[in-house]
Amino acid sequence: MTGGEAGGPDGSAGPGAEAPDRPKSYRHILADEVAQGLTELERPARGLALSGLSAGLDIGFSVLLMATFLTLAGPEVSHLGREAGRSALYSVGFVLVILGRSELFTEHTTLAVFPVLAGRAPLWKLGRLWGIVYGANLAGAAVFALLAAWLGPALGICAPGAFDEIALPLVEPPALPMFLSAVLAGWLMGLLSWLLSAAQDSTSRILVTAIVASAIGFLGLHHCIVGTVEVLTAALAGTSVGTADFARFLFWATAGNVVGGVVFVALIKYGHSTRPGPEASPEPVDRN
Repeated sequence: MTGGEAGGPDGSAGPGAEAPDRPKSYRHILADEVAQGLTELERPARGLALSGLSAGLDIGFSVLLMATFLTLAGPEVSHLGREAGRSALYSVGFVLVILGRSELFTEHTTLAVFPVLAGRAPLWKLGRLWGIVYGANLAGAAVFALLAAWLGPALGICAPGAFDEIALPLVEPPALPMFLSAVLAGWLMGLLSWLLSAAQDSTSRILVTAIVASAIGFLGLHHCIVGTVEVLTAALAGTSVGTADFARFLFWATAGNVVGGVVFVALIKYGHSTRPGPEASPEPVDRN
């Protein structure tokens, strides 16, 4: 997830960077997003694919940790306690992707759209990036699901029933609630990309990532990449979840994630940040 780094490759300040003691204005955040989006759109296909594969693999650790926690927690832990612990662990994979600067599809439903809206990149380049990153994310997620479905029970760290408990809430809703849930998840992921550009240090970026990802997990929203690991692992572990459930989940989760990131973040933030009129100078942040 590269949107968290607004600076250049050498660590220098990126476009629109401001003094460390001043918050970034919304126009400077947009400038950073456009510049970063352009960088990603111009990356070679091989680099995008390998980075996307890495993200799909890394994010799977969230699912393995959640299943292990649910197995160890047992029935004596309250429902609220199980949900709180599960949602906290849900964010681990996202933090790994942030620190690893890997490509995650649901970030690019917002980040890579900004250069197109600004007229700095053609639409076909956006489609190219989406296709490569999405396919690589799914491939990495599927490999991790295969590993987790076998290794978790083999090591005795998680029971197949834990995978079922994670996956069933994702595949049981009707199509419309599933789609709208995915819209909210895509919306939050788009906001995460924007907030990562606004953050001014690594600690802030990790904290923002943990908060947003935990919110997605706690609400049980549909994220197409993490959900691929969640649902596929359950299907491969021989639970009540089947491959037809996975196909239905993936369609509606992907569609909703795209709508949430593009419509509710990219289009609105771009329209807000490019409106005519003078921009007020940001006030210094009181760090005392």
